[in-house]
Amino acid sequence: MTRVATIDIGTNTTLLLVAEKNAEGSLVAIEEQATITRLGEGVDKTRALAPAAIERTNACLDRYAEIVKKLGVRSPECVAVVGTSAMRDAGGGDAVRAHVKERFGVDARTISGDEEARLTFAGALSGLTTEKRVTVFDIGGGSTEVVEGDRDTLAIAYAHSFDVGSVRLTERHGESMDALLAAARAAFDPLPALALEGAPVGIAGTMTTLAAVSMEMTTYDGARVHGSSLTTDEVRAVVDMLARKPLEERKRTPGLEPKRADVIVAGGVVALAFLEKVGAKSVTISDRGVRWGLAEEISAKHEKK
Repeated sequence: MTRVATIDIGTNTTLLLVAEKNAEGSLVAIEEQATITRLGEGVDKTRALAPAAIERTNACLDRYAEIVKKLGVRSPECVAVVGTSAMRDAGGGDAVRAHVKERFGVDARTISGDEEARLTFAGALSGLTTEKRVTVFDIGGGSTEVVEGDRDTLAIAYAHSFDVGSVRLTERHGESMDALLAAARAAFDPLPALALEGAPVGIAGTMTTLAAVSMEMTTYDGARVHGSSLTTDEVRAVVDMLARKPLEERKRTPGLEPKRADVIVAGGVVALAFLEKVGAKSVTISDRGVRWGLAEEISAKHEKK
């Protein structure tokens, strides 16, 4: 089976997936890594990537390149690297793109919000059982993607990237719950009524972290998180609990990566504002996203050859 490697360079986190198809034709992970590199730090104000943020991200990419090589993914045709919100919004991305080209032999594509939404939808539903019509939302550091579509055909009925995320909101409003909630609600004002047939599917670090904290995980277990669910009241209880804790105490919360502690409250508020807007009583958590959508695309191309 052909192994593929995909990397999603996000505003807050840089994600790696190395995967291959099993005998049944399903894509399975060989290795997954998530590193908080905070590439989008300060972008909301400066519109430029900070040198320290570029250095952190490139150091992470160096480590990922070694993993990819060690696991036998050697052809550039089997590797895909994309940048999302921070790379779209800021100057300075050429330094990261050049580093990707040097280490992986491929161009790092800065994908549009629409393409990010499409890949998010395909990746998020991998390994999940949902209603035929499903809504997926991805809370990133700089933006939140909302996608509604058909889980069987992957046809997209609605997709939009909203300019609200955990890092952006924290930099604007700190941890003032009233200000955070007002800003998050305002960001989702343009969201039309969606054909919500079941619980929406929430992906990415904010939602997986809220699930892990709710489960009081001492060691993160993606297999337990993927497909789990939280009621909206449970999400609110976790966010309120985290908001009450001073930052240093919050960093010690089971299930919470310490480097995410300063933005998790804002991310949780974005989740609550979204669930409120669509009238959802619960949310299904997916541990998958853009990197899985990319891996499915690459695998499909190789199967056709």
